[in-house]
Amino acid sequence: MRCILVLVLLISLNGYSQWKSYTISPRGDTLNCIDQKDKKQGPWTHRYETVRGEPGYEEEGFYKDNRKEGEWRMFSLSGDLVGVENYKWGFKDGICKYYSMHGDLRLEQSWKALNPDKEYDTLVVEDIDKLESYRTVVVKNEGAALKHGPWKYYNAEDGSLTRTEIYVLGKMQNDGMATKAPSTEKKTIDKPKEVLDFEKKNSGKKKVKLRDGSTGG
Repeated sequence: MRCILVLVLLISLNGYSQWKSYTISPRGDTLNCIDQKDKKQGPWTHRYETVRGEPGYEEEGFYKDNRKEGEWRMFSLSGDLVGVENYKWGFKDGICKYYSMHGDLRLEQSWKALNPDKEYDTLVVEDIDKLESYRTVVVKNEGAALKHGPWKYYNAEDGSLTRTEIYVLGKMQNDGMATKAPSTEKKTIDKPKEVLDFEKKNSGKKKVKLRDGSTGG
Protein backbone atom coordinates (compact mmCIF):
# COMPACT_ATOMS: atom_id res chain seq x y z
CA MET A 1 0.00 0.00 0.00
CA ARG A 2 2.83 2.37 0.86
CA CYS A 3 4.49 1.68 -2.51
CA ILE A 4 1.27 2.54 -4.33
CA LEU A 5 0.99 5.87 -2.48
CA VAL A 6 4.60 6.73 -3.30
CA LEU A 7 4.00 5.88 -6.98
CA VAL A 8 0.89 8.10 -7.13
CA LEU A 9 2.80 10.96 -5.50
CA LEU A 10 5.66 10.64 -7.98
CA ILE A 11 3.26 10.66 -10.95
CA SER A 12 1.52 13.74 -9.56
CA LEU A 13 4.77 15.61 -8.97
CA ASN A 14 6.01 14.71 -12.44
CA GLY A 15 2.79 16.04 -13.96
CA TYR A 16 3.12 19.43 -12.25
CA SER A 17 6.86 19.66 -12.93
CA GLN A 18 6.20 20.30 -16.63
CA TRP A 19 4.59 23.63 -15.74
CA LYS A 20 6.57 26.73 -14.85
CA SER A 21 3.43 28.18 -13.27
CA TYR A 22 -0.27 27.34 -13.01
CA THR A 23 -3.39 27.88 -10.89
CA ILE A 24 -5.65 25.33 -9.22
CA SER A 25 -9.42 25.81 -9.09
CA PRO A 26 -11.40 24.79 -5.97
CA ARG A 27 -12.52 21.71 -7.94
CA GLY A 28 -8.91 20.70 -8.45
CA ASP A 29 -8.67 21.68 -12.11
CA THR A 30 -5.25 22.84 -13.33
CA LEU A 31 -5.62 26.16 -15.18
CA ASN A 32 -3.48 28.95 -16.63
CA CYS A 33 -0.50 26.68 -17.24
CA ILE A 34 2.78 28.07 -18.56
CA ASP A 35 5.25 25.43 -19.71
CA GLN A 36 9.01 25.47 -19.31
CA LYS A 37 9.33 27.34 -22.63
CA ASP A 38 7.10 30.16 -21.30
CA LYS A 39 4.17 29.16 -23.54
CA LYS A 40 0.54 29.13 -22.42
CA GLN A 41 -1.05 25.68 -22.66
CA GLY A 42 -4.48 24.16 -21.98
CA PRO A 43 -7.50 25.82 -20.32
CA TRP A 44 -7.08 29.47 -19.37
CA THR A 45 -9.06 32.32 -17.87
CA HIS A 46 -8.34 36.05 -18.23
CA ARG A 47 -9.88 38.94 -16.31
CA TYR A 48 -9.86 42.54 -17.55
CA GLU A 49 -11.00 45.28 -15.19
CA THR A 50 -13.08 48.31 -16.20
CA VAL A 51 -10.79 50.97 -17.68
CA ARG A 52 -11.69 54.54 -18.72
CA GLY A 53 -15.38 53.73 -19.02
CA GLU A 54 -14.87 50.53 -21.00
CA PRO A 55 -16.65 47.65 -19.22
CA GLY A 56 -14.46 44.93 -17.80
CA TYR A 57 -14.92 41.27 -18.69
CA GLU A 58 -13.59 37.77 -18.21
CA GLU A 59 -12.83 35.21 -20.91
CA GLU A 60 -12.15 31.49 -20.85
CA GLY A 61 -10.86 29.07 -23.45
CA PHE A 62 -7.81 27.05 -24.52
CA TYR A 63 -4.24 27.81 -25.55
CA LYS A 64 -2.04 25.66 -27.73
CA ASP A 65 1.62 26.71 -27.81
CA ASN A 66 0.79 30.26 -26.68
CA ARG A 67 -1.99 30.71 -29.25
CA LYS A 68 -5.73 30.81 -28.61
CA GLU A 69 -7.45 27.81 -30.15
CA GLY A 70 -11.10 26.85 -30.57
CA GLU A 71 -14.02 28.44 -28.73
CA TRP A 72 -13.49 31.26 -26.22
CA ARG A 73 -16.34 32.64 -24.13
CA MET A 74 -16.57 36.16 -22.74
CA PHE A 75 -18.49 37.16 -19.60
CA SER A 76 -19.33 40.44 -17.95
CA LEU A 77 -17.82 40.91 -14.49
CA SER A 78 -21.25 40.00 -13.10
CA GLY A 79 -21.14 36.64 -14.90
CA ASP A 80 -23.37 37.22 -17.95
CA LEU A 81 -22.35 35.71 -21.29
CA VAL A 82 -21.50 38.61 -23.62
CA GLY A 83 -19.51 36.97 -26.40
CA VAL A 84 -18.47 33.72 -28.09
CA GLU A 85 -15.34 33.85 -30.25
CA ASN A 86 -13.58 31.17 -32.29
CA TYR A 87 -9.83 31.03 -32.87
CA LYS A 88 -7.28 29.23 -35.04
CA TRP A 89 -3.52 29.74 -34.78
CA GLY A 90 -4.21 32.51 -32.24
CA PHE A 91 -6.41 34.54 -34.62
CA LYS A 92 -10.18 34.87 -34.87
CA ASP A 93 -11.59 32.32 -37.30
CA GLY A 94 -15.17 31.61 -38.32
CA ILE A 95 -18.20 33.10 -36.56
CA CYS A 96 -17.89 35.37 -33.51
CA LYS A 97 -21.05 36.52 -31.68
CA TYR A 98 -21.55 39.32 -29.17
CA TYR A 99 -24.55 39.81 -26.87
CA SER A 100 -26.12 42.51 -24.76
CA MET A 101 -26.28 42.21 -20.97
CA HIS A 102 -29.79 40.79 -21.46
CA GLY A 103 -28.61 38.01 -23.77
CA ASP A 104 -29.77 39.58 -27.06
CA LEU A 105 -27.52 39.13 -30.12
CA ARG A 106 -25.97 42.50 -31.02
CA LEU A 107 -23.25 41.66 -33.56
CA GLU A 108 -22.18 38.64 -35.59
CA GLN A 109 -18.77 38.67 -37.27
CA SER A 110 -17.08 36.34 -39.77
CA TRP A 111 -13.29 35.94 -39.82
CA LYS A 112 -10.61 34.01 -41.70
CA ALA A 113 -7.40 33.15 -39.87
CA LEU A 114 -4.11 32.90 -41.76
CA ASN A 115 -1.40 30.46 -40.73
CA PRO A 116 1.21 32.66 -38.96
CA ASP A 117 3.92 30.09 -39.72
CA LYS A 118 3.66 30.91 -43.44
CA GLU A 119 4.63 34.13 -45.19
CA TYR A 120 1.89 33.48 -47.75
CA ASP A 121 -1.26 31.42 -47.37
CA THR A 122 -3.26 29.81 -50.17
CA LEU A 123 -7.02 29.93 -49.67
CA VAL A 124 -9.99 28.63 -51.63
CA VAL A 125 -12.84 31.16 -51.54
CA GLU A 126 -16.31 31.27 -53.04
CA ASP A 127 -16.89 33.69 -55.88
CA ILE A 128 -19.71 35.99 -54.71
CA ASP A 129 -20.67 36.69 -58.34
CA LYS A 130 -21.06 32.98 -59.19
CA LEU A 131 -22.84 30.71 -56.75
CA GLU A 132 -21.05 27.43 -56.00
CA SER A 133 -18.02 28.69 -57.92
CA TYR A 134 -14.66 28.82 -56.16
CA ARG A 135 -11.27 30.34 -56.83
CA THR A 136 -7.80 29.99 -55.32
CA VAL A 137 -6.25 33.10 -53.80
CA VAL A 138 -2.70 33.60 -52.51
CA VAL A 139 -2.67 36.01 -49.54
CA LYS A 140 0.36 37.63 -47.91
CA ASN A 141 0.30 37.03 -44.17
CA GLU A 142 0.16 40.37 -42.36
CA GLY A 143 -0.03 38.77 -38.91
CA ALA A 144 -3.76 39.20 -38.35
CA ALA A 145 -7.08 37.59 -39.22
CA LEU A 146 -9.09 38.92 -42.17
CA LYS A 147 -12.74 39.90 -42.20
CA HIS A 148 -14.31 37.24 -44.40
CA GLY A 149 -18.04 36.66 -44.82
CA PRO A 150 -21.11 38.53 -43.55
CA TRP A 151 -20.99 40.95 -40.63
CA LYS A 152 -24.48 41.41 -39.18
CA TYR A 153 -25.59 44.25 -36.91
CA TYR A 154 -28.77 44.07 -34.82
CA ASN A 155 -31.01 46.73 -33.32
CA ALA A 156 -30.48 47.16 -29.58
CA GLU A 157 -34.18 47.70 -28.89
CA ASP A 158 -36.03 45.02 -30.85
CA GLY A 159 -33.30 42.67 -32.10
CA SER A 160 -34.02 43.28 -35.79
CA LEU A 161 -31.21 43.00 -38.34
CA THR A 162 -30.27 46.57 -39.29
CA ARG A 163 -27.17 46.22 -41.46
CA THR A 164 -25.16 43.53 -43.22
CA GLU A 165 -21.63 44.00 -44.52
CA ILE A 166 -20.09 41.38 -46.83
CA TYR A 167 -16.31 40.90 -46.76
CA VAL A 168 -14.00 38.76 -48.87
CA LEU A 169 -10.47 38.48 -47.47
CA GLY A 170 -10.68 41.81 -45.67
CA LYS A 171 -12.34 43.83 -48.44
CA MET A 172 -15.96 44.97 -48.23
CA GLN A 173 -18.03 43.81 -51.21
CA ASN A 174 -21.15 45.90 -50.57
CA ASP A 175 -21.87 49.38 -49.24
CA GLY A 176 -22.86 48.14 -45.78
CA MET A 177 -26.22 49.91 -45.96
CA ALA A 178 -29.12 48.92 -43.78
CA THR A 179 -30.68 45.57 -44.55
CA LYS A 180 -34.05 47.02 -43.66
CA ALA A 181 -35.45 49.88 -41.65
CA PRO A 182 -35.50 49.13 -37.91
CA SER A 183 -38.93 48.17 -36.66
CA THR A 184 -40.57 50.53 -34.21
CA GLU A 185 -42.82 47.79 -32.90
CA LYS A 186 -41.71 46.15 -29.67
CA LYS A 187 -41.59 42.38 -29.75
CA THR A 188 -40.45 39.50 -27.65
CA ILE A 189 -36.92 38.40 -28.57
CA ASP A 190 -35.88 34.78 -28.30
CA LYS A 191 -32.45 34.44 -26.73
CA PRO A 192 -29.75 32.80 -28.89
CA LYS A 193 -29.01 29.11 -28.30
CA GLU A 194 -25.54 29.88 -26.88
CA VAL A 195 -27.04 32.08 -24.16
CA LEU A 196 -29.82 29.58 -23.30
CA ASP A 197 -27.25 26.75 -23.05
CA PHE A 198 -25.01 28.87 -20.82
CA GLU A 199 -27.85 29.91 -18.50
CA LYS A 200 -29.07 26.30 -18.22
CA LYS A 201 -25.60 24.93 -17.51
CA ASN A 202 -24.73 27.61 -14.94
CA SER A 203 -28.11 27.98 -13.23
CA GLY A 204 -27.61 28.37 -9.48
CA LYS A 205 -23.81 28.38 -9.68
CA LYS A 206 -21.68 30.98 -7.94
CA LYS A 207 -18.42 32.39 -9.24
CA VAL A 208 -15.34 30.91 -7.57
CA LYS A 209 -11.81 32.14 -7.07
CA LEU A 210 -8.60 30.41 -8.02
CA ARG A 211 -5.54 29.85 -5.87
CA ASP A 212 -2.10 30.46 -7.27
CA GLY A 213 0.06 27.40 -7.82
CA SER A 214 3.16 29.11 -9.18
CA THR A 215 6.31 27.00 -8.99
CA GLY A 216 8.60 29.92 -9.62
CA GLY A 217 10.48 31.10 -12.65
